[in-house]
Amino acid sequence: MYARSTTIAAQSSSIDSGIAYLRDEAMSTMPELEGWVGLSLLVDRASGRCIATSAWESEAAMHDSRGRVQAVRSGLAQALNGQIDLVQEWEIAVMHRDQLSSDGACTRCTWVQAGPGEIDRLIDMFKMSVLPEAEMMDGFCSSSLFVDRATDRAVGAMVWANRESLDNSREQANRIRTAAMQKAGASVLEVAEFELGFAHLRVPEMA
Repeated sequence: MYARSTTIAAQSSSIDSGIAYLRDEAMSTMPELEGWVGLSLLVDRASGRCIATSAWESEAAMHDSRGRVQAVRSGLAQALNGQIDLVQEWEIAVMHRDQLSSDGACTRCTWVQAGPGEIDRLIDMFKMSVLPEAEMMDGFCSSSLFVDRATDRAVGAMVWANRESLDNSREQANRIRTAAMQKAGASVLEVAEFELGFAHLRVPEMA
């Protein structure tokens, strides 16, 4: 499984318009694309930072979609009254759901730099150490890990049932992250929190 993420610097006042665009327009187009298995949008209403992610059955399907998805990406940027800052392609290494998310769900993302050739070590640490501890926390819904083997970078995302669960998890998540990074020999590049503005995902369990 693979994913493409697009980071957009949006106008905060246009975020609901962007969500509506995905729901009402993009979702009438994306299911027609071969190998498409999902779409989500993370939003930070304070800063306007939004991250749209499409998921694909294979690397070939992701690459073949580039031309047609470009129109959807541009439409989303226009609906958000913003500009595209970054487009990245990833391998989905882990996808685990404990419960389905609903309205009000929030996500914490952690971008990580692994050592040269150490991505598999990071994946193993995420599966064996981070996930089991996260599952025991109140409000945990799901988690994923995307990796880029060419750069030895990764991004992990954990979805929480609501803002309260996200806030309550912060201190323990910091401890789990610090311990995991030490064991994996990796470093944290950034941690950011978002509202899960839109999610339509059919990516299978991969944990």
